[in-house]
Amino acid sequence: MSEVVGKRIDKSVADAQLQRESWRIFQIMAEFVEGFEKLCLIRPSISIFGSARTPPEDPWYQRAEEVARLLSDAGFSVVSGGGPGIMEAANKGAQAGKSPSIGVNIELPHEQMANQYQDISLHFRHFFARKVMFVKYASAYVVLPGGFGTIDELAEILTLVQTGKTRRIPIILVGSAFWSGLLAWFETTLVEQGTIDRQDLKLMQVFDEPADIVRAIFQHYETRSLEPSPAEQEILLEL
Repeated sequence: MSEVVGKRIDKSVADAQLQRESWRIFQIMAEFVEGFEKLCLIRPSISIFGSARTPPEDPWYQRAEEVARLLSDAGFSVVSGGGPGIMEAANKGAQAGKSPSIGVNIELPHEQMANQYQDISLHFRHFFARKVMFVKYASAYVVLPGGFGTIDELAEILTLVQTGKTRRIPIILVGSAFWSGLLAWFETTLVEQGTIDRQDLKLMQVFDEPADIVRAIFQHYETRSLEPSPAEQEILLEL
């Protein structure tokens, strides 16, 4: 073990690796610039998440499509991860409505293929750059049943709102039966252990019916603007 730890990397190898990593910065910058340029024009928007593995005949696919269509007709552009499953349903529903359908696509070794229902498509190699795009211009997060990626996006927005690194927006979980176990664990374990406050549970709302989701989003903005305030814009600059 000590021999492995003490081993030095050859300087020429280290220099080549550093050069490659340094040039990658420009690729990352290009992803951010393209995302900012395209997405800043489509506000207000709603980010919708859910499993890439949900087939079109699944009721959750159909529910996601209905939610997206209602939001699109209500004047919200819909942003999804651009792939299959719930993401495809969201883009399909949005495209059937009155507002733009946006896909924020990611290059993956498997599972992720861009769906055909995107009016605007962005393509990312870096998850962290893609995550910023979901948050930066979103007026709400709508989270349908999904796996690790969906839970990751949910945890991301909860953390950002909880810590004040982004503005307070509606975070809506769709499917009370699906999410009940996780929410119960939040309350009986995280709250009881003191790792989150009980008030943090109020960052989320749970609905089953698409019309209730749209209503909840409009209720949130009854007393505030859909556009970030000057103070909120300053916060969003540091995302």
